[in-house]
Amino acid sequence: MFEISGENFNFVSKDLLNGLQIYDEDQGYILGNLALTEGLSPNKAINSSPNELDYSLFLKAGILLACQKNNRPLTITSGFPFSTYQIYKKKAEELILGIDSVEYNARTYSNVPKTKIRTRIHKVEILPEMIGNIIALRVGEDNAEGNFFVVSLGYGTCEAVLSTENGIVHRTAASITGVQYALDMFIQSLSKKYYLGLKTEKQFDVSFRNDHIILNRKKVNIVDLRKSVLERYYNYVVSPVLRRSFSDSDFEKANKIYLTGGGALFPELTDLFKEEFKDIASVEIVKNPLTLTSRGYSLNSIMLADGDKSSAIGLDIGNANTVLTQYESDKYESFEPTFS
Repeated sequence: MFEISGENFNFVSKDLLNGLQIYDEDQGYILGNLALTEGLSPNKAINSSPNELDYSLFLKAGILLACQKNNRPLTITSGFPFSTYQIYKKKAEELILGIDSVEYNARTYSNVPKTKIRTRIHKVEILPEMIGNIIALRVGEDNAEGNFFVVSLGYGTCEAVLSTENGIVHRTAASITGVQYALDMFIQSLSKKYYLGLKTEKQFDVSFRNDHIILNRKKVNIVDLRKSVLERYYNYVVSPVLRRSFSDSDFEKANKIYLTGGGALFPELTDLFKEEFKDIASVEIVKNPLTLTSRGYSLNSIMLADGDKSSAIGLDIGNANTVLTQYESDKYESFEPTFS
């Protein structure tokens, strides 16, 4: 999330990741954790395009963080859902290649004043997000083999596809509304009992991940309500689409479903997958669901950079989280998705 802010913050965070204040055309913006703690009404558009300000700001934030690790020309892979990939691909490539500097306030965490760093972008590739997930599963530490289904439970978009060793089966690809659907029902239900004030959707999203929310000076338990709205989301949105997209013959070819994305962190939701498919497929939640896409992007960048891990990054600009991943040596470093 982000918010416009003309104030120059001093010593409000422990590091750059938690103290992101970036300037665009001399206007300051606070992002992520800093926007959450210091902002009055932080928000972020859903499935924003490369033409929108928030997309540009989070791009610059990711590149800034990458440049803190090294100053070599970067190879960057990012992406979009199937539904917007073809529309935004070229514009995103042009936008990233055109970023030659990032201006930011380093005083949020240090004695260094407002600073501008020069950036060098060597190569850019934009992929469908699900291709990033599949690269991470097959090439990364998961070492997935054979045929399998992937369901990405994102905030703005839920996507599903069958992956084979020959590639994805386009007939099975589906893009539908994401977990935001459940959050909207959650907010509507709360509004019938409580005054919600001026909280933004993104602020409610943070509370949705916890077991309670503070409203009208009261601690409100939301466990049962969250379970209810997630069940409705699965039963009325997700399950019908999967029934149309995945045929019986598909399950004769593949018997494993990988769940990823922020929605995979909710047991109330993943248990519904396990129940529906218990007789025909095993359901596995990937390790670190919030970073899988960016890990795949980073691995793709390494291939583009002819194996040079030091300059290859993956940048997943999501609706709920933005994640930057860079592999180092035989390991990878993934900045936890704490700038949203």
